[in-house]
Amino acid sequence: MPRSLEPLDLGLQIPYHFRCPISLELMRDPVTVCTGQTYDRTSIESWVSTGNNNTTCPVTRAPLSDHTLIPNHTLRRLIQEWCVANRSNGVERIPTPKQPADPTSVRALLSQASAACGTHVSVRSRAAALRRLRAFARDSEKNRVLIAAHNAKEILIRILFSDVAPELVSESLALLVMFPMTEPEQCVSIISDPGRVGFLTRLLFDSSIETRVNAAALIEMVVTGTKTADIIKGTVLTTECIFEGVIDLLRNPTVTSSPRRALKIGVKALFALCLVKNTRQLAVSSGAPEILIDRLAAGLDRCDTERALATVELLCRTPEGCVAFGEHALTVPLLVKTILRVSDRATEYAAGALLALCTAEERWREEAVAAGVVVQLLLMVQSECTERAKRKAQKLLKLLRDSWPDYSFANSNDFGCSEVVPF
Repeated sequence: MPRSLEPLDLGLQIPYHFRCPISLELMRDPVTVCTGQTYDRTSIESWVSTGNNNTTCPVTRAPLSDHTLIPNHTLRRLIQEWCVANRSNGVERIPTPKQPADPTSVRALLSQASAACGTHVSVRSRAAALRRLRAFARDSEKNRVLIAAHNAKEILIRILFSDVAPELVSESLALLVMFPMTEPEQCVSIISDPGRVGFLTRLLFDSSIETRVNAAALIEMVVTGTKTADIIKGTVLTTECIFEGVIDLLRNPTVTSSPRRALKIGVKALFALCLVKNTRQLAVSSGAPEILIDRLAAGLDRCDTERALATVELLCRTPEGCVAFGEHALTVPLLVKTILRVSDRATEYAAGALLALCTAEERWREEAVAAGVVVQLLLMVQSECTERAKRKAQKLLKLLRDSWPDYSFANSNDFGCSEVVPF
């Protein structure tokens, strides 16, 4: 009979050797250290990373001369069998854990993926290596950190922009966008090169929808990560094609296997591109106002709603943007209804866009008043929203003072908050 401990959360005894000596909980991914003692992977990794007595085995107190963790497959299978046998007691079978990437495998796969043309390594083998690395990266943040530590981003950038095989392009791009582009030099190396920018723009119209989404993701990352405004103005943002490609993602997200991801990346990319003042006219002429309002009316999650409204406010700072948004029948009522419904940020951006529109033309002031904006603004001034939002509300109230008849208070009910704008 195996030794047992008192039950933790279950109404039965768990065999002693099925429990991690550190957490005293049922092990889900048992691994053995160099002393021969077995622990749950997350517990021993946490022990080693704390820096407190991390050179000794927690049970034997023997030195940990090697931090290699060897999966204990036999024990894991016994634990799984025990879970199945006790299913009637509410025990769920632990899934077979995915093995983490190891430095040797990562180096070998990166070497295989980056093999030069003309070598014995085929395009098919190189693509398979990229897919394997991508699978590792999907599994955990720890794997992504390990892969990135082996200069993966530089290697992937080189593959992406130097190989002509479509399979290598799509695979390297899909893997590259899984890593944050935190180094300005890497962003500049892409955005300052007209050839690379043109290549990414062409990928926005690729036959593969996943490639198009990933191209938009990389564009957003490099634009956001580039600090030199002159470089941005000189390359990425001088053509309508890049806006048309991003806007098309927002127009037709359902053709992707992940419409939500396509929408999120499309909104983020459009916002990043519109942060540069000189490009906003291109965004307007490419149809950004119409698609932004349509998407907001259809409903986005909170973060995407905030970014979309921020983009609306940016574009309303241009005369062309004001006209385009003002001519859309849903713009003014949507902005009015958004106030105090989504978040403080969304309220501030909606008020800013309304301020720009109402400053531009009297007809939009009248439309806003008819939509019930006055009471919304009065509530904003008394609410706990940001000071900037309150200042915008006060400016709008002054601007609308001569436009609010008594009926302006009639359409001001139903101010419940929601993370999605349900128009």
